[in-house]
Amino acid sequence: MSGLGHNKALGNQAVALARRKFLDGDRLDMQKLAAELGVDRSTLFRWVGNRDQLLATILWSLAEPTHRAAVAATTRTGVARIADVTRMFGQALIDAPFFRTFLRREPERALRLLTTKDSPVQHEIVNAIERVVQQELDRGHLIHPMSAHDLAYLIARIGESFIYADLITGDDPDAAKAALAVAALLGDPTYTPKGIYS
Repeated sequence: MSGLGHNKALGNQAVALARRKFLDGDRLDMQKLAAELGVDRSTLFRWVGNRDQLLATILWSLAEPTHRAAVAATTRTGVARIADVTRMFGQALIDAPFFRTFLRREPERALRLLTTKDSPVQHEIVNAIERVVQQELDRGHLIHPMSAHDLAYLIARIGESFIYADLITGDDPDAAKAALAVAALLGDPTYTPKGIYS
């Protein structure tokens, strides 16, 4: 195996171990992780980047399949499909114990990694939402004067506002409210989250 391939394999091993610890609700400690892998911190940093970069990798590795599952589970079209994805994705994050543990333990870092350009997580979430919005535009199920990218950015921001409400305003997180707000943005004030009020 080439040096580059070897380092990538070891980096993947380090990410997998860190991800297991994160899912167990453990605080990610780079020194302990390096020791467990039998390397020093500088070697670990070469493999996976600094702590924030590793956390961002883990967060997106968990968010991406969760969003994909929400998209696959939708049965409606147009505004309702986009709003339903928002609700299901948001509810999955709200219900994940390891995720709430991370938010409670490191709220400032969590918000920075999840909601700002300081990490790739928000960028990737916006891209994932944009793909769904663009599909509905292309299929003629959605008509809106704003671009798919701009709508996706706003949808992501709406989701953040309600999913992380306990950290931002002290209110309870509420994925259904996020879905209702997204539907209003997209022009359907009559939208009802499926299975919530009916």
